[in-house]
Amino acid sequence: MRALQLVADRQLEIADIPPPPPPGQGEVTVRVAAVALNHIDVWGWRGMAFAKRKLPLVVGAEASGIVDAVGAGVAGLLPGQLVSIYGAHTCGLCRPCREGRDNLCENVGGVHGFHLDGFAQEKINLPARLLVPAPPGVDEIGAAVAPVTFGTVEHMLFDNAKLEPGETILVHAGGSGIGSAAIQLAKRMGCTVITTVGSNEKIERAKALGADHVINYREDRFEGAVRKITKKRGVDVVFEHVGADTWAGSMLSLRRGGRIVTCGSTSGVSTNMNLMQLFQQQLKIFGSFGCRMENMADAMQKMAAGLVAPVVDTVVGLEEIETALKRMEGRDVFGKIVLRVQ
Repeated sequence: MRALQLVADRQLEIADIPPPPPPGQGEVTVRVAAVALNHIDVWGWRGMAFAKRKLPLVVGAEASGIVDAVGAGVAGLLPGQLVSIYGAHTCGLCRPCREGRDNLCENVGGVHGFHLDGFAQEKINLPARLLVPAPPGVDEIGAAVAPVTFGTVEHMLFDNAKLEPGETILVHAGGSGIGSAAIQLAKRMGCTVITTVGSNEKIERAKALGADHVINYREDRFEGAVRKITKKRGVDVVFEHVGADTWAGSMLSLRRGGRIVTCGSTSGVSTNMNLMQLFQQQLKIFGSFGCRMENMADAMQKMAAGLVAPVVDTVVGLEEIETALKRMEGRDVFGKIVLRVQ
């Protein structure tokens, strides 16, 4: 069967690999339908791995698929069912896993597509517990963007930042996959949404998603614009995932007692911080990584109800992956690039 493998830094190849064996105890064979690309894929392509890995490595960290076969002891999943795939190989046994705090697994085996073979292959065997059934009304792309794009945002905004109706939030990079999801989720719960984009062409598209105010960060200092929009009060929450380039401005954009929640560092992993500002303004900082499987289910229920929808930039085939990653690296996208496997 076909698989997309990283064979060296910035070098991908379509390979012919053996199909998986019949599923074992507690396993499911999934026929992969769609893979949603993320910056974690860009990092892996560029060789920025968090841990040692062996090449060649099948790429793809966020995906959906169709149940092809179920192993012994599997309940609640049937052949032909559409599922969303949790991207980390958690143990399922430690206390956080048993309590549904999947992204705090104490014995995680790695992230698929980054440390472990990913989902850009025609079929894969996975533990049944890592599959979340998609409800009626959610298609393959919707299920594909539930684990990272929407699940990450659900966890950031509601589990960590505790966003409330009526609050004001600054969403960085509103044209990104998670930025476009954050705009929709925050607006649907009755928040005032301020977002940043990197070009004037993206302004109207961000407004169409629900953003009340859109700032072109290449033309204006976003922290100054935010203070003006909020009449110097500042925002209640900053949705941060850019990193070093925006961190100081994000802190300045917060009101006294405000919260900043971060899941990424695409512009750099290190920055300086004014500690006096932190404690005098009584700011709260939340680090957030991944999501709980319940976040994926919640996101798909909102999709099924028509409250939110995936924002798709383009759909590409396996042969176009390097072009897609280069576009992502240059931030030349609005929404998600989705890779069709079959």
